[in-house]
Amino acid sequence: MDTVLGIDPGSHITGYGIVRKNRGQILYIDGGYIKSRLILDIPRRLKIIYDGIQNVIREYRPNIFVVEQIFVSKNVSSALKLGQAKAVTILAAVNNRLPVFEYSTKQVRKSVVGTGSAKKEQIQRAVHTILKLSFYPQQDVADALAVAIAHTLSERYIK
Repeated sequence: MDTVLGIDPGSHITGYGIVRKNRGQILYIDGGYIKSRLILDIPRRLKIIYDGIQNVIREYRPNIFVVEQIFVSKNVSSALKLGQAKAVTILAAVNNRLPVFEYSTKQVRKSVVGTGSAKKEQIQRAVHTILKLSFYPQQDVADALAVAIAHTLSERYIK
């Protein structure tokens, strides 16, 4: 039974979601986010993200790490900060000897909702339904859970 840690990287808010696949069923374990203050410089924000992911890994002991690929927009500075946030999450995974998988936003949306052009609210609803949650997860958490779900549903997942 694998425990999958999904990550939605962000330089201000990094969402995480943890699911477990058991006998064909995807079970919700936990979800949350690591938030840093925008007034902090980027090196200190990256340390907060790294430390936060390390704590999540220590607490839940996942054996698979999945991260969403960065969507590059017109703002190059934002894309670089997102890339740095993603890199420190991957570093935390590698330092804990976890295999790392990446999925594009389109792949995640298609896997979880059925269409690569799904809106954020559709992802929240799909995650709520797939995991049979009694609540609607906060957006960054829903995105991270969707990444973890997408991996459990993918052909890369062998079990």
